[in-house]
Amino acid sequence: MLPSVLQQAAKEYGNEATKMAACLQLPLTAHHGNPPSAIAVVGLSFGCMGHSFTTADLPGIASGVTEGMKSSIQISNPVINTYTLGTHSMWIQRASGSLVGHPEINRTMETVCSVLKRGVVCWMTMAADDATLQTFEQGVVTLDDDAATALVPADALQKKP
Repeated sequence: MLPSVLQQAAKEYGNEATKMAACLQLPLTAHHGNPPSAIAVVGLSFGCMGHSFTTADLPGIASGVTEGMKSSIQISNPVINTYTLGTHSMWIQRASGSLVGHPEINRTMETVCSVLKRGVVCWMTMAADDATLQTFEQGVVTLDDDAATALVPADALQKKP
């Protein structure tokens, strides 16, 4: 999945994509169950990049992450929204997904991204069942100095009027 993300980053950010590739961190990957589900966290440090991104950059960064997955995952029916978690703006996309060349392997794809004080972070899951999706969404995170809270509130995918 990461090479696809980097290709998309190259389109969006040109020569900075090489620097982004060197700065990417993958602090967590987890696989579980049969059929298997996966959860991953990807981070990009501003210190490594030599500059920062802002909340205004969040939609472009997050869209680039999900767009980059399309070379290995067939994405359909995406639902995108934003929400606030503590003092942080969050971007979320939930979609159906299947591995390219293996349409029988269906998963719920969910990606959540945010800009933090020292970097950008995205949490991703390929959930084979509702229990995995709940584990992902209810996983407790601490963003910078905010209080610990579940990653995805129950109403995160509901459009506000």
